[in-house]
Amino acid sequence: MNRLLRMSKNRRIFVYLAVIGVLLFLVLVAAGCGGKTAGTAPPKEVKPLDKEMEPYYVDVAWLKENLSKVVVLDARSEKEYNEGHIPGAINVTWQSLSNMTPKQGEVGWGVVLPQEELAKKIGSFGIDGSKPVIIYNDPKGLGEEGRVLWMLRIAGLKDSRMLNGGFPAWKAGGGEISKEVPAVKPVDFKITSPDNSLLATTDYIRNNMSKIKLVDARSIEEYTGKTNHGEKALGHIPGAISIPYNNAYNSDGTIKSIAELKEIFSKAGLDPSDDIVVYCTVGIRSGFLTEILRMCGYEKAKNYNASFSEWAGLGLPVEK
Repeated sequence: MNRLLRMSKNRRIFVYLAVIGVLLFLVLVAAGCGGKTAGTAPPKEVKPLDKEMEPYYVDVAWLKENLSKVVVLDARSEKEYNEGHIPGAINVTWQSLSNMTPKQGEVGWGVVLPQEELAKKIGSFGIDGSKPVIIYNDPKGLGEEGRVLWMLRIAGLKDSRMLNGGFPAWKAGGGEISKEVPAVKPVDFKITSPDNSLLATTDYIRNNMSKIKLVDARSIEEYTGKTNHGEKALGHIPGAISIPYNNAYNSDGTIKSIAELKEIFSKAGLDPSDDIVVYCTVGIRSGFLTEILRMCGYEKAKNYNASFSEWAGLGLPVEK
């Protein structure tokens, strides 16, 4: 008899615990469906672009709303593009608009194509200037979005801008991703108002060394001569200031505010009235930083397109 009572009591305890467990589970499920999951940070608030950024940047919300009204260029590698891209985007790498015939270190390696060739290449991508052009990249890259923007603006395409935060921001914002390659109809594009004020050459630097401020957009390790990207010398052009291009990004890949950027440039000794020439290895990172400087009011900023590869290849002076 006692044994039966003990078994009955144990059964009641088991049933009681089972009921409590089910109730707790239902409460947790309800909480998870109705709000934030415990331990998950709320989505980061997307800051609106500064007014001064609008001629240079759009955000994900704007691009979603205007996707059918613009030409979108993906400045990433072909491999990255094929793995998924913004619907309708055309893969346009910086190399496709540049002279890649010479070898690194030779004169003219990687520089923007001559005007007629550049116009023909831009037209081959279906760009005729009638629609805004939006360029994106992965901020983990080398600022390729800025290099492509810089070349389009040399070609007079002023209504060209970058996507703030690039492809990661598009994905984080719930943007659709496609693997379909759009059909492109080539057009006859002419460059009628080139902006060569954006471009500096080796001769320009040598003839104006005492009048310009040189900015090295490479990493501090490259600047100090600890490493390089294939140039024929280590170090930097004498007198150059180090401002790594990626200092312009926030940790999430979006661009810093105008106030933050101006502080970086001011602390480095730059003034908006200065004639600034930016360089890197072959004008990619420096193309990006040149556009950021222009956005911040440094209207005389230029990109030394041939950059340190040509400078070192010619055996010109360097320092560490």
